[in-house]
Amino acid sequence: MRRFRIGRAFGIPIQLDLTFLLVLPLFAWIIGTQIEQTAGLLNDSLGAGLDPAVLTGGSLVWVLGVVAAVGLFTGVVLHELGHSLVAIRFGFPIDSITLWLFGGVAQLTEMPEDWRQELAIAVAGPVVSVALGALSYVAFAVLPGTGSAAVESARFVFAYLAVMNVALAAFNMLPGFPMDGGRVLRALLARTRPYARATEIAAEVGKVFAILLGLFGLFVAGNIFLAGLAFFIYVGAAGEARETTMRADLEGVQVRDVMTPAAHVTTVTPRVSVRELIETMFRERHTGYPVEVNGEVVGLVTLEDARAVRDVERDAYTVGDVMTTELVTVAPELDVMDALSELQDNSVGRLVVTDAAGEFQGLLTRSDIMTALSILRSSEDAGLGRSPRRTES
Repeated sequence: MRRFRIGRAFGIPIQLDLTFLLVLPLFAWIIGTQIEQTAGLLNDSLGAGLDPAVLTGGSLVWVLGVVAAVGLFTGVVLHELGHSLVAIRFGFPIDSITLWLFGGVAQLTEMPEDWRQELAIAVAGPVVSVALGALSYVAFAVLPGTGSAAVESARFVFAYLAVMNVALAAFNMLPGFPMDGGRVLRALLARTRPYARATEIAAEVGKVFAILLGLFGLFVAGNIFLAGLAFFIYVGAAGEARETTMRADLEGVQVRDVMTPAAHVTTVTPRVSVRELIETMFRERHTGYPVEVNGEVVGLVTLEDARAVRDVERDAYTVGDVMTTELVTVAPELDVMDALSELQDNSVGRLVVTDAAGEFQGLLTRSDIMTALSILRSSEDAGLGRSPRRTES
């Protein structure tokens, strides 16, 4: 979904996902329509002494709904800032904090594998939420119950935020990896286990939690929001476990180990017609080729580029007309997982491998990486161990 930057905090971009623009009015509406019931719950749990009759007059309910919803999501941002500032302290930059359908997420460029660091980062968010809850309660407690609409409204908002921030902290500490509680679980497991194995266990626990949460949301609470959240927890747990396992399997493997060397890469020139290009692709069963001029790679051309030309014009158009000149290049010594991140971040199917002098060394595709991963896993499953794969340059 499209995202909009709304500001920065401590140098970290704060973004809104389009889904957040749907959920904020929804939360404001839900809070506004349940002011009387919420005030009763706050009176029972905090002894708030709120007067529902004062809070439900005219359009005040909608004002309270909007203010409480904005306050709630402000708490979510501060919760994510708690994670982010501790991560930055340990040397892990934060790409952004994004508010979306199910709350907020701080995007770390790299996850820590030291269990102490992950534990500190994971608990920082809930600690901030509990602190916000305590501050909100203090603000509620010092306001006198005068019976005026303005003061009563402020007391309601602060009491509501006191409860909801503590509830946010408690919910996030449930062991639903990759939620905060799941990351705490992984950190504790990683004390005595390899990081990848700790991730696998935490992910399995997270999946079970997600299933139970989904069943509760659908059949007990009748809350589709909880069911949707459970789905994303399940997907997140499976995805992070898969990536962590892959990173462990490919540890120490460099681009040069899995790329197709330049000597085995077919190149084309800009003068080749699109029809000839397609015939070459069909013959060699490849869908992308470097474009070379005088021994220098000047572009890439793919099947998608060729398909953009109508059949009747493929003799007239050349590779030079349709090729991509903005190349994404990597060095041969780059770790394969970092190269995979480059493929994903740039939404491309192949990377051009060049050395420090800019000379073409080879081509790296997702298929190269997945094939290497499959071979490594097969050799380990067969009990052959992991033989050195790095070549000398």
